[in-house]
Amino acid sequence: MTALKRRVVTIPGVVAAAIALVLLSPLWLAVALLADAVRLRWRFPIARLLAFATCWAWLETAGVLSAALLWLTGRRGNHERHYALQRWWAANLMSALRMTTGIAVEARSVEVFSPGPVVAFCRHASLADSLVSAWVITSLAHKHPRYVLKRELLGDPCLDVVGNRLPNYFLDRGAADSSTELASLTALSAAMGPDDVAVIFPEGTRASAGKRARAMAKIGERDPERAARLASLRHVLPPRPAGSAALLAGAPDADVVLAWHVGFDGLDTFGGILRHLSHRPRPVVFAARRVPRADVPSGDAFTAWLDNRWIELDEQVDQLLRDTAPQPRSSEGTR
Repeated sequence: MTALKRRVVTIPGVVAAAIALVLLSPLWLAVALLADAVRLRWRFPIARLLAFATCWAWLETAGVLSAALLWLTGRRGNHERHYALQRWWAANLMSALRMTTGIAVEARSVEVFSPGPVVAFCRHASLADSLVSAWVITSLAHKHPRYVLKRELLGDPCLDVVGNRLPNYFLDRGAADSSTELASLTALSAAMGPDDVAVIFPEGTRASAGKRARAMAKIGERDPERAARLASLRHVLPPRPAGSAALLAGAPDADVVLAWHVGFDGLDTFGGILRHLSHRPRPVVFAARRVPRADVPSGDAFTAWLDNRWIELDEQVDQLLRDTAPQPRSSEGTR
């Protein structure tokens, strides 16, 4: 589908959704509250999710209109203006998420993104991963991200319009010729400056127990030694080294940032989101560490290096999950 055909559908669709959600808010709010109450979900997850959807639709509409204004005023190629728009969009979506769902994010070690350029390898666990990393990189680290994203995300109007005006790459995961896709990743990270961060999610998709089992089975068929090395993974998927290596190839002097988070686990389906919102949200923590480029091997040794870093990242995720787990209520003073 061409960009024009896609946008003729998605942009009017999101504008119509924004208007409808506001006009019909008395109806959907009443129905959602009733549905939640019937299920004894006293945090009203359906109502919260619809409230966030309303904010998202209007922020998408505002973003697309702002992008149209930039185009009309001859600033379609102005990257600084579009990065400012991206920063505004991510920051306001994070505020909307916090206000409607109660989910807030604590970002640790943001300073590791400076100085640039760096290549960031990020954990992929939920539908919110791109948003959280964009907020951290643009609003807190004050950097310009260059994302490797799946092509399916072009269905989001803001990601489609603004994302294609900035140096990002929307990966075709079903491409018959992977060499073309990998060459595009190398080109994406080339000529980065001190304000740039190239971002990839090496797992390739959101982690789940089922996906991890299937990925490990495939690796076991091709490379039993690698499968044995990765057998301890509990929270992340085995990384796919080709895309990460291609991104590094375009920025031979860039350090690597490993980034992970907890608190969004399970937010990969509609049902998972409702279950998550039915209880007081677990604290969301974003953490990262920097690896000097001199410590990152190339060639055949890179796969083992990335695997070992991902094993360490899995351990960091497990530790954070234990640190942020809800504490049982004290029974002191009760009989």
